[in-house]
Amino acid sequence: MTAAPRYRSPRLWTFAIAAGGVLAFYLVGLPLPFLLGPMFACLGAALIGARLEGPGALGALFRTVLGVAAGAAFTPDIIGQVPDMLRSLALVPVFVGLIALTAYPLLHNVFGYDHVTSYYGAMPGGLQDMVVYGEEAGADMRVLSLIHATRVLLLVSLAPFALAHIWGVDLTASPGAPARDIPIHEIALMIAAAIGGWQIAKRVGLFGASIIGPLIATACLSLAGLITHRPPAEMVWAAQFFIGVGVGARYAGVTFGELRRTVLAGATNGLLLAAVSSVFIAGVVMLGIAPGLDAFLAFLPGGQGEMVVLSIVAGADLTYVVLHHVFRLVLVITLAPLAIRWIRRR
Repeated sequence: MTAAPRYRSPRLWTFAIAAGGVLAFYLVGLPLPFLLGPMFACLGAALIGARLEGPGALGALFRTVLGVAAGAAFTPDIIGQVPDMLRSLALVPVFVGLIALTAYPLLHNVFGYDHVTSYYGAMPGGLQDMVVYGEEAGADMRVLSLIHATRVLLLVSLAPFALAHIWGVDLTASPGAPARDIPIHEIALMIAAAIGGWQIAKRVGLFGASIIGPLIATACLSLAGLITHRPPAEMVWAAQFFIGVGVGARYAGVTFGELRRTVLAGATNGLLLAAVSSVFIAGVVMLGIAPGLDAFLAFLPGGQGEMVVLSIVAGADLTYVVLHHVFRLVLVITLAPLAIRWIRRR
């Protein structure tokens, strides 16, 4: 790789590169400029040796917007529909189990990674959650991070084209109403639910605290009738920007050796997960359980935050999508210690 100059503030430099990606995508007319623009701009900069740094706590702060958007979708009418989703949710354990039986052997037997790294690399959990739990279990952190970043990058890059060409989704549409059209007291309540829910969830050790905490807090406010809107478009765009930066910046310092092996492993794993997902998506549609758009976004393991963003833009049933991703994450995280002990005994 080409040696990159050292910057006094690599994070600001990263944000500048990401902003350039937004502008480039916007000028060319490519979809989701605030998400894919920063993602690919940071990826490209990383591959030529630029010294990048992820958004850190600022990224987690803006992820809370996605939790607020998901929580605002919980209305009394929607809650009444949750029992109808149980048939679809019952497929999630089968989905996770099938991935474990296919993706784990791929990473261990084909690419030669150790048992722990292969397991946590195969599981379709949240990128940050899998890296944290994998580190505690003794996985190779660099490999794990790149495998999951590549999986998310691949699936989130392919998903917009499927949304546009199969379901005719307008990916250039605004993800919400402008801030000027939303009552100021509701925006204040959203901000309070975002920060308060995040911090409370973080204190009690809840996984995915930056999304799940605000989701629960906002759902309570929505069910009480205090919040009747989703977050304004400007907040959703900001969340997209920092998610894109977070994924792209994970490739900082990548070597040719890692490109040949680890990134290839992550891409192959991502395609395998997409193939498994397509079977379940088709099954859900054939059984008449849910529309194809909702099933696609619920069963595609492209990352919880990323799928919430796409669901908002696509106008999908956000409650349906979020419940499936949360249930999948709960299963993966809950079963991980048991699976690792079983693998080590064998």
